[in-house]
Amino acid sequence: MSQLLPAELIKTLDKNGQEIKSVGFQRFGFDSEVPIDILRSLYLRSHYVLSAPVEKVEELDAKELADHARFTQGLNAYQSKSVYHPDTNTISYTTLSRFPPVKLLAPSERKRILVTGGAGFVGSHLVDRLMLLGHEVTVLDNFFTGSKTTVSHWVGHPNFEMVRHDVVEPFMIECDQIYHLACPASPPHYQFNAVKTVKTSFMGTLNMLGLAKRTKARFLISSTSEVYGDPEVHPQHEDYWGHVNPIGPRACYDEGKRVAETLTYGFHRQDGVDVRVARIFNTYGPRMNPHDGRVVSNFIVQALRGEDLTVYGDGKQTRSFQYIHDLIDGLIVLMNSDETRPVNIGNGDEFTIGEFAELVREIVEKVQQEDGVLPEKRVQIVYKPIPTDDPQRRRPDTTRAKESLGWQPRWTVRMGLEEMVRYYKAKMAEGSI
Repeated sequence: MSQLLPAELIKTLDKNGQEIKSVGFQRFGFDSEVPIDILRSLYLRSHYVLSAPVEKVEELDAKELADHARFTQGLNAYQSKSVYHPDTNTISYTTLSRFPPVKLLAPSERKRILVTGGAGFVGSHLVDRLMLLGHEVTVLDNFFTGSKTTVSHWVGHPNFEMVRHDVVEPFMIECDQIYHLACPASPPHYQFNAVKTVKTSFMGTLNMLGLAKRTKARFLISSTSEVYGDPEVHPQHEDYWGHVNPIGPRACYDEGKRVAETLTYGFHRQDGVDVRVARIFNTYGPRMNPHDGRVVSNFIVQALRGEDLTVYGDGKQTRSFQYIHDLIDGLIVLMNSDETRPVNIGNGDEFTIGEFAELVREIVEKVQQEDGVLPEKRVQIVYKPIPTDDPQRRRPDTTRAKESLGWQPRWTVRMGLEEMVRYYKAKMAEGSI
């Protein structure tokens, strides 16, 4: 089997130029640290791509391993080896030969954790982390926007359980912590059925808070920067009440999350439920749905396909993007801290959408060059009219997270984008995009 030289291994550097070898940290009596290589092995490598008869599998196998070894560095034993046949457009799924090694915790340290929306983009990364840390994880998902494939590598593990269930209906289970992430989060998905979105935010949160009250579990809700609407304060701090259109096309999500926060603090004050509120700002990373209309996935997929990048408006509106691992660090440390006030979790590095499009184009070209795939022509950036109620500026004030949790983003936008480009490139080769 061909091995790459150590010099060719891709190193990930943080904002201070230090190499990132692990994510998470030990804080508030909870260990959330996991080696980055093992985590990557769960999401970065595609299925095998065959463009030759089955008897050539081993040969192509070696090439695939060599291509991805730069990132996953020899952890292929813990990756699914499904086989895609381009000639017949069929895929043969296989289960893992063995599960990744998880920490062996004493029963007193092992927590029973419920993750609603655990098969979604953010939920699946949280599940990976909690599983590797050795906890017992139950995923609740109705698969409206989530997918079984994001957590299928854990199915059959004694610490893992997956339940198809809609949080709008009550659910009974014994648990110590509840991460309540269930709700479509991208505009095309949450606008698809606005009534259902509001219902999920209200009824789903009501049901999960009821469960937390009965089981005395600690409850964390994933709120959103959308509670600030189109802000008149910049950057947005947690004490800002927001500027939201209550009857606009985005209101089903914005006002849904606002009422979910109201409900959360109602249970906290009235019934003593132990609550945490995370206001999540724009997040990107592998497993993000390529068709959900979000700017990062749109740009990367367009660039990889050789299509022009579409910028809505004049490209002067700003966004701040955080990588998925920083968000998961923030959620876990918030859950295990004593902070009951809302906390912004986001990256303060602000980009105009126009600048961001240029950065994506540059990184896609870099990855294509490294892999020896040269496009026929350079993709261009085109401008189209801006959608209704699209916020002009969005940047978190993360002072509270820094002071109260000791948390701040480590990943640069550039490093995160490179991983995401490689992920989408592999998914395209696999035929699933």
